[in-house]
Amino acid sequence: MAAPRYKAVVDALVSDIRAGRLPAGARLPTHRALAAREGVAVVTATRAYAELEAMGLVSREQGRGTFVRDRAVPPGQGIDQQAVAADAVDLNFNYPSLPGQTGLLRQALREVAVSGDLDSLLRYQPHPGRPQDRASIERHLRRRGIDADADRILIVNGAQHGLAVTAMATLGAGDVVAVDALTYPGFKVLAHALRLDLEPVPTTAGGPDLDALERLCATRPVRAVYTMPTLHNPLGWVMTEADRVRLVGIARRHGVLVVEDASYAYLAENPPPPLVTAAPDLTVYVSGLSKSVATGLRVGFVLAPPAAVPPLARAIRATTWNTPALTTAIACRWLDDGTVDRLEEQKRDDARARQAIAAQELAGLPLVGHPSSYFTWVPLPDDARADRLTATLARHRISVTTAEPFTTSAHTPQAIRLALGSTDLDTLRSTLRTVRRLALEDACA
Repeated sequence: MAAPRYKAVVDALVSDIRAGRLPAGARLPTHRALAAREGVAVVTATRAYAELEAMGLVSREQGRGTFVRDRAVPPGQGIDQQAVAADAVDLNFNYPSLPGQTGLLRQALREVAVSGDLDSLLRYQPHPGRPQDRASIERHLRRRGIDADADRILIVNGAQHGLAVTAMATLGAGDVVAVDALTYPGFKVLAHALRLDLEPVPTTAGGPDLDALERLCATRPVRAVYTMPTLHNPLGWVMTEADRVRLVGIARRHGVLVVEDASYAYLAENPPPPLVTAAPDLTVYVSGLSKSVATGLRVGFVLAPPAAVPPLARAIRATTWNTPALTTAIACRWLDDGTVDRLEEQKRDDARARQAIAAQELAGLPLVGHPSSYFTWVPLPDDARADRLTATLARHRISVTTAEPFTTSAHTPQAIRLALGSTDLDTLRSTLRTVRRLALEDACA
């Protein structure tokens, strides 16, 4: 049986790409031009390009065309945690750590060992967490101005798990979720797994375009909005109090659930109140200690409306049964004795120092971010290509990510995100100096 005509077109283009006849960054013909060249229908050319994109060989950019991907850059960079060579600098993922944290863990393990409560740590725990641990998190949230009750708190294996059980408990396949046009890649992966329909909301310098969100809610059956009002990842904004009030008003008028991700909120000093304080009845607040304490701790928490607590507990049971009691016990000791507060303050100082280094070493490049965040967003000139720059940096043993993993709209901007929290300050300084040099050289190429 003869292969479909589009397959022949795909095979020819694949051969040209893999042989280097179509190099990375090459712009492919328009769908109409390809159809005319190959003597096929436009729909056939469109299907061919779709298959190439699914294979990870090309990327489509609205208004610019279809380009050959640089295959030195893993398609999942920024979503899937790629192995980084021992001699490479990782500016792709953040692992913020401070001197002395291992000593804190050693001391905490000694205290747990003599606490007399070891037997209980070996047993199954309640799905939402032990009452005393939920009470520790309640006190932690109340110190931050959040009116939290322990019976509305569930303990999870980090904020990503909190987002997963929230989506499992409150959303279903096909539900429409409003998200920023640039958003946290982990939520994109989650939405794909659960077959959620993500609707991108354009962004402004200070947050989502709320006029666009209002129009979206009026024209589509939006079930939830996923948002990071304090320390947005990747853009670093902190929404104003007025915009928060308006977002909550939109959610109320249209019966929309608010999923508030506060993973990086601890880095912003004196931000406006979280959305959950204004709308506890329709907001699920998700955060954790992975960023503020240690990425390996994997203790997070969800504050939910009362009606959402039972389905959330069932989702925890279905995914992990309960958070490991040992790590939860250590985390809650640190919440109660002030260790978490001290670490958060030290990490805010550390992040500010890293942002100052970035501003100095990346001078001349446009930077978007927050003065005390662990990442910075670098838009590139219109004629630059982020995948080409990323591949060049990889050859210099520097790992960064493009905008692609963060993008939910049809248009992927040419930009890179730099995670600043995973290396020492001297290495960060010299590495960013190399990033600046190669970015400027790429822009002139």
